[in-house]
Amino acid sequence: MQPLKGIRVLSVTVYLAGPFCAMNLARLGAEVIRVEIPGRGDPVRGNGPFAGADGWHDEPQNSNDLSTRFLKRAQGVKSVTLDLKHPQGKDMFLELAKSCDVVLENLAPGSMRRLGLGYEELSQVNPGIVYASISGYGQTGPYSAKPAHDPQIQGMSGLMDINGDADGPPTRVGFYIGDLVTPLFACYSILAALREKDRTGQGQYLDVSMMDTLVSLMFMENLEENIEYGQPLRTGNISRNGPTGLYHASDGDVSLTVTSDDQWARLARALDAPQFLEDPRFESFVTRTANVEEARQQIQAIIGEFTLEEALNRLESHDVPCAQVRTAEQVMNDPHFWDRGSLVPLRHAGLPEPVKGVASGFPVIFSGGPLPEMAGAPTLGMHNGEIFSKLLGLDESDLAGLKEIGVI
Repeated sequence: MQPLKGIRVLSVTVYLAGPFCAMNLARLGAEVIRVEIPGRGDPVRGNGPFAGADGWHDEPQNSNDLSTRFLKRAQGVKSVTLDLKHPQGKDMFLELAKSCDVVLENLAPGSMRRLGLGYEELSQVNPGIVYASISGYGQTGPYSAKPAHDPQIQGMSGLMDINGDADGPPTRVGFYIGDLVTPLFACYSILAALREKDRTGQGQYLDVSMMDTLVSLMFMENLEENIEYGQPLRTGNISRNGPTGLYHASDGDVSLTVTSDDQWARLARALDAPQFLEDPRFESFVTRTANVEEARQQIQAIIGEFTLEEALNRLESHDVPCAQVRTAEQVMNDPHFWDRGSLVPLRHAGLPEPVKGVASGFPVIFSGGPLPEMAGAPTLGMHNGEIFSKLLGLDESDLAGLKEIGVI
């Protein structure tokens, strides 16, 4: 299964959002050519620890040791080096773009335009090009020039304001949600633009904003109602709509959902608590929500007497939605995720065997067959010979001359 076979992507991306988008296109079979700065590459390449054939080290032991962060973010892509500020490097990029379907970049807004490599210039040499720019605040608007990474976007979008305990400070989500969700919107927008190109022959420009993405997701919830009624936006591990939330057994935590009357009745039977059904404070969703703290206290008093296994057995046997709250280490070692391919070995294109570590796989299974096993992340400029020979017709002496003057 290579749904995007034949699609070629030119990726000028750094850090996380852009590379994650590029990697997902590669997972689906696109040829992704990552353009990096000669001698330096993506700044993430310098962030340890570094993994190689003999494990992890705080500092690279040889040229084959790669940053674990880069290894996780660059699976399946090809690396070429090109100085886009050099006139010859710019010309080579434009020539590469002629044979590509997509250009993807996540530099500071305006960076590619200032180099003469914006959508306007590329669409002149390739009218069908789909050009996607990912940035913190978007290419336009009062915030567009502000530097931003995921922590700033979580703050500016309001996400931190709704995350955390009601009596605690605003809290960042524990992973780079803006950097990881925004590229998924970029991916399917790129695919939509390619479909439109199939119909019309015309490419287009996609302005993808991390802050816009998070705001659009947050307001899928009725936050404006909570603001209107003066309710706290942060609810921590509980829900204000009924007693859904986190409960503590004697040796672990369990998350359960109780929203409907039917689920409430099943919970009462699971906990041998007929009083739940007799108490008028809990007779409907509306009254349970109005008296949610009393309901939670009664549930906690019973669950706290059980071990985690006992609580889960009772709840599951009565079809109450529930789950153990597990550690990241428990998840990492669960064969379920390895069998389904959402976790995969961490691969290095310069080494025959996986290196120490875990990489994210693709979380969708296609009935038509498995997606191809991805090559590992490349060393810097690993594919200069292949790409520049195939697409630009350069030979070894040409490449040597370009390297000598610092173009590649």
